[in-house]
Amino acid sequence: MNAFTLHDLQCFDAVVRAGGFQAAAAALHRSHPAVFAAVAKLERQLGLALLDRGGYRVRPTEAGRSFHRRAQALLRELKGLHAHAAQLAMGQESELRVVIGDLCPRPATLALLGRYFAGCPVTRLDLHYEAVTGPWERLFDDQADLIVHRVDKSDPRIEWIDLCKVALVPVVAPGFLPFAPTRGLAPDQLRDCTQCIIRDTARHTDAGSYFVIEGAHQYTVPDQLMKKEIILQGMAWGHLPRFLIERELAKGQLQAITSRHLPGRTEELVAARRRDRPHGPVANRLWEFLQTQAGAFRAAAQPAAAAARKRAVGKR
Repeated sequence: MNAFTLHDLQCFDAVVRAGGFQAAAAALHRSHPAVFAAVAKLERQLGLALLDRGGYRVRPTEAGRSFHRRAQALLRELKGLHAHAAQLAMGQESELRVVIGDLCPRPATLALLGRYFAGCPVTRLDLHYEAVTGPWERLFDDQADLIVHRVDKSDPRIEWIDLCKVALVPVVAPGFLPFAPTRGLAPDQLRDCTQCIIRDTARHTDAGSYFVIEGAHQYTVPDQLMKKEIILQGMAWGHLPRFLIERELAKGQLQAITSRHLPGRTEELVAARRRDRPHGPVANRLWEFLQTQAGAFRAAAQPAAAAARKRAVGKR
């Protein structure tokens, strides 16, 4: 059996994944004849029929499926080697693009970034704010090296560092509602009340619906601080991060309207980056720094919760 090349293996892998030669050629930015010839050559060298070409879509044979499974380890190693070479070639990055999302406790987040970049005089911090699905879009459009936001942890393209949990609480100013809220409060009862929501900054990503009451009048704002002020002024109701309103809740300036049907939600705030992209030395040191500082960030971002836990421990 003659030795096959990585190019032949990549072409076969692309055909299996795409389900056809034309789609594989487009994915690899090669011509259809070149991909077809590479797979045919691989089959001759192995003495195996790897693909069943008899149907509408090209499918791997039983031998092809087995060979494809074993080939994945080699292809992953090749991808990792390319990424490592790219990192070595990068040297010191001139800038790092970081996006913070609307759920970030800003003082703790900016203090953390400030401490790191104070020790990186050669690398400039290119900082952006995005809301709702905007941070994800920046990350997947290769417009951010790192985001601080919530993510879909099942997405294999990303890796993350857990920073803290953010409780989102439905709140109103006292007297805003025309009725007394109860534990049975339902979203339908709020349809005639103005709701304040944050504007999604994504340009082309389909936005999800977060707590939106269909048919209700809405105020849209760019960030949580503007949303908080509108709710404090008795102009609307909405969900706000608990870390942002602990004082107002304690003073009675805001009232939580959590109910069985309006429970709020807890989101996991993380630092995230692309697993499938190379990262330079400054970006990797930032990642290691965030891993070591995650506990301190959690305490700084949620001082009220940390104090409550400390009091509870002291009573034992």
